[in-house]
Formats: sequence, C-alpha cells, structure tokens
Amino acid sequence: MAQLGALIAVLDFHGVAVDEFNAWYDTEHIPERLRVPGFLSAQRWLSADGQPLSIVTYDLRALNVLASPPYRAIAGENFSPWSKHVIGACKRFWRYEAEQIFPGNQIAPTDAGGMLYFSMNVKSDAEDEFNRWYDAEHVVNVSKVPGVLAARRYRSVVGEHKYIAIYHLSTPSVVESSAWSEAVETPWTHRVRPETHDCTRIVCKAYRVAADFT
Repeated sequence: MAQLGALIAVLDFHGVAVDEFNAWYDTEHIPERLRVPGFLSAQRWLSADGQPLSIVTYDLRALNVLASPPYRAIAGENFSPWSKHVIGACKRFWRYEAEQIFPGNQIAPTDAGGMLYFSMNVKSDAEDEFNRWYDAEHVVNVSKVPGVLAARRYRSVVGEHKYIAIYHLSTPSVVESSAWSEAVETPWTHRVRPETHDCTRIVCKAYRVAADFT
C-alpha cells in the first residue's frame, strides 16, 4: 500500500451542547465523509480528563483524496448548514491535512480504548536530528511499551503544526506507566525536546456512541 494520508480535526467544543455535538458528528459529519471514495476509516476521541476536547482522525488512501470533487462538494465553503453552525460555535478548531511518514501505510487499529495525540513544530536547523530521533529511537521504544497498539506520525501540509504523532493505546492510563516513562525519558529525548515548540499534548479516551440519534 502506498503512503497514506490523514485528515485530523481537533475541536474545543465549549459553547456547543454535548448531545448536539455528538448527534452532528455521528449522524451527519462522519457519515458524509465515509461516503467519499478514498476515506478508509474514521475514529472519534474525547479528552480523557473530561475537558470538552474532541479529536477525529480519518485514514485516507492518499492525501489527494481531499482534492477530489466528492470531498470538495462537502468541505469548506460547502459545509452543510449544521456543520457551519456547530463548528462556528466551537471555541477553537484545528484542522490538519497530513501524510503518514511512519510507518507510512498503517491503518488505525479498531480496538484501542485510548489515544495520545501530540502535535508540534521543530526548529528548522534541528529537523534532521528530530526525525532521526523519532524513527530510530522514540517510536521504537514507545512501541514496546505494554498497552501501545500502534505508533504513527505525520507531516502536515495544512495546519498550524508541522509534525503530529498519534499513539493508539489499550487504555489512556498507559501513558502514566513506568514503562512509558522509561521509554520516553532518554538522553536523546532530552537533547531534542528543547528544539520543539508550540506543542499540544492530549490524552484521549475512545468515543463510544451512547445513543441512537437516527
């Protein structure tokens, strides 16, 4: 399989009733996108600490799916009235179009109970070492932690952060384990970490449909 693309949406939905937010996503917004050829999966996540933060991740056959007429017919200026209302009422909306750069072609596992989302920018003169560290050490170490089901990372072409990492977990508490700490707190990590900035870290729990809104 060729390099996969991703569409990632992070919403702070302060200002939107939870029932309406879930009904909109579950009955309109996600089904619209899954009908577009080239959309392979969609997963919803909520902040594990109860904050009104939502993340939706879509696996794409390729990034150019987002330039296709079927997608453009439902996106941007062509959002439905309900989408315009809900997104407009959210406190903040981050949207990323990205390519999966590691491992490159992995579809999201379907049985994860948690997810860690991490987005960041990197100083330009440190990018080479940052990428070597991520691929040669960080992803390798984290993938061995009990409860880590998948570790994928992305380079965005649209969005305010250039790099995004998504870790699927058996439960959100995996990131609190001693094994996780040992995997991520290394000398190389401590050398690279100051070269990153604008970092956003969100520990999530899997969203489960709680009601039939149809």
